[in-house]
Amino acid sequence: MKLWRTEAGVSREELAAEAGYGAETIKSMEQGRRRPTLRVLEIADDLCGAQGKLRAAYVYLQPDQAPARAHAFLDAESNAIAVHNYQTILIPGRLQTEEYARILMGGQCPPVDQTTFEERLATRMRRQEMLAQKPTTLFTFVIYEAALRTMVGGREAMTRQLQHLLDVGELPNVFIQVLPADRCYHGALNGSLVLLESSEHEHHAYTECQGTSNLLTERGDVSSFLQRYGMFRSQALNVDESAAYLRKLIQE
Repeated sequence: MKLWRTEAGVSREELAAEAGYGAETIKSMEQGRRRPTLRVLEIADDLCGAQGKLRAAYVYLQPDQAPARAHAFLDAESNAIAVHNYQTILIPGRLQTEEYARILMGGQCPPVDQTTFEERLATRMRRQEMLAQKPTTLFTFVIYEAALRTMVGGREAMTRQLQHLLDVGELPNVFIQVLPADRCYHGALNGSLVLLESSEHEHHAYTECQGTSNLLTERGDVSSFLQRYGMFRSQALNVDESAAYLRKLIQE
């Protein structure tokens, strides 16, 4: 952008004024410290006579919508015929309200820029559409009690989140179970777990903790997680009991 601007004889201040940004912001974009917005690229393209070359760069400047480590998982998940999810401390991503997700993702450390934040949030919200758009895909969720009592965003936000769980649980392909703290065995405290079954009936296991993740495909490893998830479901409240439990929490 700087090369095109200087070649065309356009000053940084002129570009900044035309685009509605400060000159220092334009400088940050030219030096790679800040991602150029589409508006800046369009204005620069017109002012510098770049004939679409600067505007076309926008697509290549987009941040990853998800961390690189999660791409393999997201690809497998999108093609799964069954998705089983166990969460200990937080509401599963597919079941989060936008309010809950925004508060949760806004507290990331280290923080990300606003563009990246909004795009990752939008990606999380789009993933939820699969619940209704793929009615033949089975989704089961086991949620440990602590996740329901962790006040992300405060009591009112959590009340809306709990109601959302009840609403989503009405879908015929979605089954939500609560695992009370007084009936789980110690293995349930070891972290979250997602199990996927492909259309070829292959099984994958995905685990994630503090910025690290693993997508496991080896049969022995996956088998142990399948057994563990089965234990979680057997100890959890059934679907109707879980719905009653959620209503009780909402009233507390």
